[in-house]
This record gives sequence, structure tokens and C-alpha cells, in this order.
Amino acid sequence: MSLRNVSESTSLSIGTARIKPALGFADAVAITVGIVIGAGIFETPALVAANLGNGAIVALVWLLGGVISLIGALCYAELATTYPHPGGNYHYLGRAFGRNVAFLFAWARMTVVQPGSIVLLAFVFGDYASQVLQLGTYSSSIYAMAAVVLFTGLNVIGVTQGKWTQNLLSVAEVLGLALVAIVGLIGSSAAAPPPSSEVAAPTGNLGLAMVFVLLSYGGWNEAAYISAELRDVRRNMLRSLLWSIGIISVVYVLINLAYLHGLGVAGMAQSDAVAADLMRRVLGEPGVWFIGFLISVSALGSINATIITGARTNFALGQDFPWFSFMGRWHDRSNTPIPALLVQGIISVVLVILGTSGREGFKTMVDYTAPVFWFFFLLTGISLLVLRSREPNVPRPFQVPLYPWLPILFCLVCGYLLYASLVYTEFGALVGVGVVLLGAALLVLVRLGRGQRS
Repeated sequence: MSLRNVSESTSLSIGTARIKPALGFADAVAITVGIVIGAGIFETPALVAANLGNGAIVALVWLLGGVISLIGALCYAELATTYPHPGGNYHYLGRAFGRNVAFLFAWARMTVVQPGSIVLLAFVFGDYASQVLQLGTYSSSIYAMAAVVLFTGLNVIGVTQGKWTQNLLSVAEVLGLALVAIVGLIGSSAAAPPPSSEVAAPTGNLGLAMVFVLLSYGGWNEAAYISAELRDVRRNMLRSLLWSIGIISVVYVLINLAYLHGLGVAGMAQSDAVAADLMRRVLGEPGVWFIGFLISVSALGSINATIITGARTNFALGQDFPWFSFMGRWHDRSNTPIPALLVQGIISVVLVILGTSGREGFKTMVDYTAPVFWFFFLLTGISLLVLRSREPNVPRPFQVPLYPWLPILFCLVCGYLLYASLVYTEFGALVGVGVVLLGAALLVLVRLGRGQRS
């Protein structure tokens, strides 16, 4: 994998492509916040409350989730500033473990993780948009398809259009959640007292609760995929990660305090739509409509940000493997990897079509993405340790403090969540492993073909 570093003020040469640093600090924060604050924060708090059953512990684990994310961000900041590359994890894994592991990661990300995430978010948007304007039997699917096509097309036009759309959506997300927190903390005081503050019989444990918490915090690592396009990456990568996680942590802790204040931990645990129940209790049905609108905006923001970062791995894959070379083209005018964006969009559209017949398939999709995600997340943490040892003379603009203890702690957390994602999923986990094995079989066939030709 060839990478030639140039000065911060000029473009970065990767293979035959020249990538212009068109993103600033605020853009990086908006993309990271937009990915993380999706639909999860409207669903997982009820699951966390049901598992823990105590309000103080609920608030504490959401704060702990921010601390764990911060530790991971410090590890990623060292990797991203030392090896700026649009492939992100793909590039780090390739340097540490070789082309085969890098290919398997890019294959899994291209076929499962990113398109699956995009489609799940698109259906969340479709469900809530259909409550405002129903478009017939397949209303959710129509909205989901439209969202995928619209935001893929927007990013094909150019990175400027994509980043400004993301900035607006991320600001709307944060302001909307801040309003919900204020309403929950202040407005609910005038309403009837919340239910009992304790859950009679918590259904789970701290470990499972942390799985849900860190699922909601997931996505901050996507900042690594824009490192080649970030101006003054040595300074702005760390700043953007710290600011993003700080904003997300504050929003998440406040919104959960609002849920606890307005509904009580028992009310949270029994709720199927905790944000809607809170707003209905305080503002009535207009509050429910507002939450539906806010969730739609959050889903759209996450869709756009996921499209931006996902295509960068496809581009890096095309740069390094000849049979995917069509994706390794970077268009100077739009400053985007157009073929990589189109491939991602096509896979996402196919998944929308497949998901239209039965929504249970999307639960399976969530299941099979989790083990694959945490496995490669763990390998990325290990790659930091490997590269520190193997390449000690490479300049490192930022180094993880308390090395190697913080990276080791991060790897232990990833290992536990890999274990938890396998234990708490069923058939879906096997499907995810099967897709990775399919990529491995493709790699073996290609190498055998090369050997026969030789």
C-alpha cells in the first residue's frame, strides 16, 4: 500500500489519486457527531434501564461509555495522524498484519457493515416519515430508497455539498436533543410524578447494559476515514475527536437524566419508545410529532455521514487490489471517490429491496454486523501496539498517553464486546462470519489463479 506524505497545505498522493484536504475542524466534528447520534439514543436507554434498575447506575454507565470512547479516540488519533489515509482501519491493518487481513476488513465493510448501517438508518427514517405522510403499502421502503439515492447522489456531486448538508443535519440533531433534555428536566417537573425510581426485577447485568451503551456511542472511529481530506490533520484530528466525544457524552448524559427525571427508571424500562413517552407526558401529542421529526433528522444525518466515510474504504480497496480497481478512482472536480460511492449505493439499494419483504431480516442484519465490527475493531487496537514496535522511527505527531496501558485497556474492552456480541446474537452472527469467509475464499481463488498463470 503506497502512501506518499506531503505538506499539510497540499494534496495527498495515494497511488495515482491526488486527494485535496477539503474538510476543516468543524466538518470533522459534524461528520463524527452525525454518525454517532443516530437512532440508537432513542432506543437503547430503555434497554439499559431494564438491565440495571437503578437511576444512579444508569447515569453512571452513560458517563462511563464516554470515558471508554475517549480512550479509543486517543488510540485512533495516534494512528490517524501518523498514517493519514482514506482507508482508515484498512490502511492500519494492512501495515500491521498484511494485505490479506486488510482485504478481509475492506470486504466485510463493503458488503456488510456500511451498507447494513445505511439501510437500517434509512428504514428508521422511512418509519417515522410514513407517520407524517403515508405513501402506501411500501411507504417505509420508498422513503428508505429515496434517502439512499438522494444522499449518495449528493455526495457524488461533490464533497462540499456532502459536508455542508452534514453540518446542518448535525447541528439540528444536537439542538433537537438539547431541547428534549431541557423539556425533560424542566417541563416534567410540572407534570405528574414519575413512576417508581426502581425496577422491581432487573432483567440483565452491567455487561449487557454496556453493550447497549457502547452501541449508542459507536461510530466516532469513522473520523479516521477522512484523515486524508482533513486540513492540518496533525492538529485537527485529535481536536475533532475530543470535541466530538465531549459533545456526544454531554448530550447522552443529559438526555438520560431527562428520561430519568421525567419517567423514572421503571418508566424507562417499561417504555417501547422512551423519547416519545417523555415528550407525550410533558407536551402531549405535539411532543410526539416533534420526536418523530427529530428522529428522522438524526437518521438522515447518520445516513449521510456513513455514506461519506464508507466509500473511502472502497476507494482504498480499489487502489490496492486490481480486481476492484474500478473503485480506486478519485475525481478531482467533485473531490470524491465516485465509483466507490456508487458501488456502496447499489449494495444499499439491493438491501432495501431485500428488506422490504420482511423486517425481521433487519434484526438479523444488526446481529451479524456486530461480531464482525468488534473483531476488526480489536485488531485495529492491536495494530497500534504492533506498529509502535515495528516502526519505532516513524514520526508520530500525537502519541497515546500512558502507553501501552490505555491501548491494552481498549483492546480488552473490544475483546469483551466481541464475546458479548457473539453470546447475545444467534443466527445473524453466523451470517456475518459467513460473509467474511466468502471474502477469504475469493482471496484464495484469486491467488490460486495467479499461481497457475505464473
